[in-house]
Amino acid sequence: MFPNLKFSIWKAGLRQNRLAQILGIDETVLSRIVNGSREASPELQQRIADVLHSDREWLFERDPAAATHHAPGTP
Repeated sequence: MFPNLKFSIWKAGLRQNRLAQILGIDETVLSRIVNGSREASPELQQRIADVLHSDREWLFERDPAAATHHAPGTP
């Protein structure tokens, strides 16, 4: 998950479906990107950062807690 991205979308007063529309992508694609289950290309990351007036690297920092979370029964 990208909490900074999620926060920035909220702070901009946008809904994910509106941001997807602005970017010209499907809203399910954007949802998967925000939730970290799909990787955005560097170009798309930059377009998102431009729309949100934010730093691309900061937006796409992963949630450290989510990165270390494992499903039960996995190492």
